[in-house]
Amino acid sequence: MKIVFLEPLGLSVEAIERSCEKLKNNGHEVVIFPDRRPELNIERAKNADIVVESNMPLRKDFFDSCPNLKMLSIAFTGLDHIDMEECRRRNILVKNAAGYSTEAVAEETICMMIGLYRHVIENDKITRSCSGSAMAPGCEIAGKTVGIIGMGAIGQRTALLAQAFGCRVIAWNRTAKPADGVTFVDKETLLRESDIVALHLALNDDTRDFLTAKDFAIMKKSSVIVNAARGPIVNTKDLAEALNNGTIAGAAVDVYDCEPPLPSDNPLLTAPNTMLLPHIGFATKEAFELRLRIVVGNVERFLSI
Repeated sequence: MKIVFLEPLGLSVEAIERSCEKLKNNGHEVVIFPDRRPELNIERAKNADIVVESNMPLRKDFFDSCPNLKMLSIAFTGLDHIDMEECRRRNILVKNAAGYSTEAVAEETICMMIGLYRHVIENDKITRSCSGSAMAPGCEIAGKTVGIIGMGAIGQRTALLAQAFGCRVIAWNRTAKPADGVTFVDKETLLRESDIVALHLALNDDTRDFLTAKDFAIMKKSSVIVNAARGPIVNTKDLAEALNNGTIAGAAVDVYDCEPPLPSDNPLLTAPNTMLLPHIGFATKEAFELRLRIVVGNVERFLSI
């Protein structure tokens, strides 16, 4: 079969070639493109039996142009960028890389918490201005209440890291899961009691706009939001208004309604007390190496080799 990597997944082509030795030794053709060019996806994949990619949107036009496609090995956790209805209709197997970025995203969540509380961005600007010794004093996260919305693998790991920093951890999940030191509460209680709200939900019809203006109104004025999950889980316009109006104190965001670069009219760009990152939670050397092993393993299992 022809296996096409539409991108190098943050690694070298040589690293991917080494990981695919078993596939090639079993007679399969492996094509690895050295760059990420979404506009060329259809041309690159048109004769493929199996496609590997991360988070580039694949819609009906892509599948119309790939009549041989039997499997997608997605080097990402979420699948909301894939037209799953088309895949089901065409009997195309879709496998994700579940678990590859658990540590990376959990660590980034803690990083964003501390970044907001210690005003890292503001203090960096003050230092670079070379205009005096003024500073923006911050707060410690030790002793604060961290409310985690979504207790899958990333949420659970974030809870452990937050506890290591001396935080009290409460959580909301659709179904309560055993977690040492974590108290499960309803959504309103979590929003009312938390100093830091960390989002780790998957995006689906039930979680879209999970937090809106009415939810921000419940929160403490001193509280902050950290979103390293999916952008549409939080209503962007309502979040910006809550920040502008002082309804909440700050927000750290790594995910948006669309992938960066953001449109210039995104209201978060001008909202105060924000830390905006270009969707890098998953992007560590260790996570990239692990996800390559996962996506190649998924292909090998599909081919029964």
